[in-house]
Amino acid sequence: MNTAPGDCPLCAPGDNPLWADGRLRVVGAGDADYPGFVRVVWNTHVREMTDLSHDEQQHCLRMVLLVESVLRQLLRPDKINLASLGNQVPHLHWHVIPRFHDDAHFPDAVWAAKRQVGVVRVFDPERFRETLLAAING
Repeated sequence: MNTAPGDCPLCAPGDNPLWADGRLRVVGAGDADYPGFVRVVWNTHVREMTDLSHDEQQHCLRMVLLVESVLRQLLRPDKINLASLGNQVPHLHWHVIPRFHDDAHFPDAVWAAKRQVGVVRVFDPERFRETLLAAING
């Protein structure tokens, strides 16, 4: 898929971010099996990390790592998966996915076939926002 900015689902406004600044936003992935699965989405339509300036790269990666840290603190997962694929939607975004040994796909990727009925954890978006904001300002 080679989406142009006008056709790109990640360029469209209205994804109700959990947190945002002028350059990127953190949004829930909307996955019922993984309520803590979030994406860090670069606001402008670029395809790769190397399309960004050094400062923009640092900002993006800093936010990915802060999101990972907050999810680890709040959910205590067995593992965090980070992925920046873009094969289907070539708009720069990072998947940050808390993983547990008893989730539906473990140890495979969340996009693989389910291995079992997984235990679904509770994710409190407001607590996530507050904790992320504290990490950013800390």
